[in-house]
Amino acid sequence: MSLKVILLNGASSSGKSTLAKSLQNHLKDNKKQKYIIISIDDFLDMTINKPVYEDDVFEISHLLCQKVLNILKIGHGVIVDHVITSERIYKQLTEALKEYALIMVQVTCPLNELEKREKKRKDRYIGSAKASCEYLYPQKGYDLTLNTLELSPKECSEKICELLN
Repeated sequence: MSLKVILLNGASSSGKSTLAKSLQNHLKDNKKQKYIIISIDDFLDMTINKPVYEDDVFEISHLLCQKVLNILKIGHGVIVDHVITSERIYKQLTEALKEYALIMVQVTCPLNELEKREKKRKDRYIGSAKASCEYLYPQKGYDLTLNTLELSPKECSEKICELLN
Protein backbone atom coordinates (compact mmCIF):
# COMPACT_ATOMS: atom_id res chain seq x y z
CA MET A 1 0.00 0.00 0.00
CA SER A 2 1.38 3.39 -0.91
CA LEU A 3 1.02 6.12 1.66
CA LYS A 4 -1.81 8.51 1.02
CA VAL A 5 -2.80 11.96 2.17
CA ILE A 6 -6.53 12.62 2.35
CA LEU A 7 -7.18 16.35 2.17
CA LEU A 8 -10.52 17.44 3.64
CA ASN A 9 -10.93 21.01 2.41
CA GLY A 10 -14.01 23.02 3.21
CA ALA A 11 -15.40 26.11 4.85
CA SER A 12 -15.24 26.61 8.58
CA SER A 13 -18.02 24.61 10.31
CA SER A 14 -18.61 22.35 7.29
CA GLY A 15 -17.97 19.22 9.34
CA LYS A 16 -14.36 18.44 8.44
CA SER A 17 -13.18 17.65 11.98
CA THR A 18 -16.11 15.34 12.69
CA LEU A 19 -15.58 13.65 9.33
CA ALA A 20 -11.82 13.32 9.94
CA LYS A 21 -12.43 11.43 13.21
CA SER A 22 -15.05 9.21 11.61
CA LEU A 23 -12.77 8.48 8.66
CA GLN A 24 -9.81 7.72 10.91
CA ASN A 25 -11.90 5.18 12.85
CA HIS A 26 -13.37 3.69 9.68
CA LEU A 27 -9.90 3.20 8.17
CA LYS A 28 -8.63 1.60 11.38
CA ASP A 29 -11.62 -0.70 11.90
CA ASN A 30 -12.40 -1.69 8.31
CA LYS A 31 -9.12 -1.34 6.44
CA LYS A 32 -6.65 -1.95 9.32
CA GLN A 33 -4.84 1.23 8.26
CA LYS A 34 -3.49 3.89 10.61
CA TYR A 35 -4.11 7.48 9.58
CA ILE A 36 -3.14 10.48 11.69
CA ILE A 37 -5.29 13.64 11.64
CA ILE A 38 -3.52 16.95 11.20
CA SER A 39 -5.72 20.03 11.40
CA ILE A 40 -4.92 23.60 10.44
CA ASP A 41 -6.72 24.56 13.67
CA ASP A 42 -3.83 23.07 15.65
CA PHE A 43 -1.50 25.72 14.23
CA LEU A 44 -3.70 28.81 14.56
CA ASP A 45 -4.57 31.04 17.47
CA MET A 46 -8.31 31.02 16.95
CA THR A 47 -10.68 32.98 19.16
CA ILE A 48 -14.22 34.27 18.91
CA ASN A 49 -12.86 37.82 19.06
CA LYS A 50 -10.40 37.73 16.18
CA PRO A 51 -10.82 36.71 12.53
CA VAL A 52 -8.25 34.48 10.86
CA TYR A 53 -6.87 35.99 7.68
CA GLU A 54 -5.30 34.30 4.66
CA ASP A 55 -1.89 35.75 5.60
CA ASP A 56 -2.17 34.13 9.05
CA VAL A 57 -2.78 30.73 7.47
CA PHE A 58 -0.06 31.12 4.85
CA GLU A 59 2.44 32.09 7.55
CA ILE A 60 1.99 28.78 9.41
CA SER A 61 1.04 26.51 6.53
CA HIS A 62 4.64 25.32 6.09
CA LEU A 63 4.49 23.95 9.66
CA LEU A 64 1.43 21.87 8.77
CA CYS A 65 3.19 20.60 5.64
CA GLN A 66 6.27 19.61 7.65
CA LYS A 67 4.17 17.75 10.20
CA VAL A 68 2.38 15.85 7.43
CA LEU A 69 5.72 14.88 5.88
CA ASN A 70 7.05 13.72 9.27
CA ILE A 71 4.03 11.45 9.79
CA LEU A 72 4.36 10.02 6.28
CA LYS A 73 8.05 9.30 6.88
CA ILE A 74 7.21 7.09 9.86
CA GLY A 75 4.82 5.07 7.74
CA HIS A 76 1.32 6.35 8.47
CA GLY A 77 -1.25 7.90 6.18
CA VAL A 78 -2.52 11.39 6.97
CA ILE A 79 -5.93 13.04 7.02
CA VAL A 80 -5.50 16.80 6.61
CA ASP A 81 -8.34 18.96 7.97
CA HIS A 82 -7.91 22.32 6.24
CA VAL A 83 -9.61 25.51 5.09
CA ILE A 84 -7.63 26.55 2.02
CA THR A 85 -8.58 30.04 0.92
CA SER A 86 -5.95 30.93 -1.66
CA GLU A 87 -3.91 29.57 -4.50
CA ARG A 88 -0.63 30.18 -2.66
CA ILE A 89 -1.69 28.08 0.35
CA TYR A 90 -2.91 25.34 -1.99
CA LYS A 91 0.35 25.40 -3.99
CA GLN A 92 2.44 25.28 -0.82
CA LEU A 93 0.60 22.17 0.34
CA THR A 94 0.51 20.35 -3.00
CA GLU A 95 4.15 21.15 -3.73
CA ALA A 96 5.27 19.85 -0.33
CA LEU A 97 3.29 16.63 -0.83
CA LYS A 98 4.03 16.01 -4.51
CA GLU A 99 5.81 12.71 -3.75
CA TYR A 100 2.65 11.20 -2.22
CA ALA A 101 -0.81 10.24 -3.41
CA LEU A 102 -3.17 13.11 -2.56
CA ILE A 103 -6.90 12.42 -2.37
CA MET A 104 -8.76 15.74 -2.49
CA VAL A 105 -12.17 15.86 -0.83
CA GLN A 106 -14.29 18.99 -0.75
CA VAL A 107 -16.49 19.11 2.35
CA THR A 108 -19.57 21.27 1.84
CA CYS A 109 -22.94 22.20 3.20
CA PRO A 110 -25.29 25.13 2.52
CA LEU A 111 -24.23 28.53 3.83
CA ASN A 112 -27.24 28.89 6.12
CA GLU A 113 -26.28 25.60 7.80
CA LEU A 114 -22.62 26.69 8.05
CA GLU A 115 -23.73 29.85 9.84
CA LYS A 116 -26.03 27.89 12.19
CA ARG A 117 -23.20 25.51 13.08
CA GLU A 118 -20.78 28.39 13.56
CA LYS A 119 -23.10 30.08 16.10
CA LYS A 120 -23.74 26.80 17.90
CA ARG A 121 -19.99 26.07 18.25
CA LYS A 122 -19.25 29.31 20.12
CA ASP A 123 -15.53 28.97 19.41
CA ARG A 124 -15.22 30.75 16.08
CA TYR A 125 -15.23 34.35 14.99
CA ILE A 126 -18.73 34.95 13.58
CA GLY A 127 -18.43 35.37 9.82
CA SER A 128 -15.60 32.86 9.41
CA ALA A 129 -17.90 30.30 7.82
CA LYS A 130 -19.22 32.72 5.22
CA ALA A 131 -15.78 34.15 4.39
CA SER A 132 -14.12 30.75 4.09
CA CYS A 133 -17.00 29.49 1.95
CA GLU A 134 -16.62 32.46 -0.38
CA TYR A 135 -12.84 32.18 -0.71
CA LEU A 136 -12.41 28.40 -0.63
CA TYR A 137 -9.69 27.30 -3.04
CA PRO A 138 -9.82 25.46 -5.34
CA GLN A 139 -13.47 25.60 -6.28
CA LYS A 140 -13.21 22.62 -8.66
CA GLY A 141 -11.02 19.61 -9.37
CA TYR A 142 -11.72 17.47 -6.31
CA ASP A 143 -11.73 13.69 -6.35
CA LEU A 144 -14.93 13.78 -4.31
CA THR A 145 -17.37 16.39 -2.97
CA LEU A 146 -19.41 15.54 0.11
CA ASN A 147 -22.33 17.50 1.54
CA THR A 148 -22.37 16.97 5.30
CA LEU A 149 -25.97 18.13 5.60
CA GLU A 150 -27.08 15.31 3.30
CA LEU A 151 -24.67 12.58 4.42
CA SER A 152 -23.68 11.32 7.86
CA PRO A 153 -20.01 11.18 8.87
CA LYS A 154 -20.14 7.39 8.43
CA GLU A 155 -21.59 7.69 4.91
CA CYS A 156 -18.94 10.28 3.99
CA SER A 157 -16.20 8.01 5.37
CA GLU A 158 -17.46 5.08 3.30
CA LYS A 159 -17.44 7.18 0.12
CA ILE A 160 -13.86 8.32 0.76
CA CYS A 161 -12.75 4.74 1.43
CA GLU A 162 -14.17 3.69 -1.94
CA LEU A 163 -11.61 6.05 -3.52
CA LEU A 164 -8.74 4.43 -1.66
CA ASN A 165 -9.26 0.95 -3.18
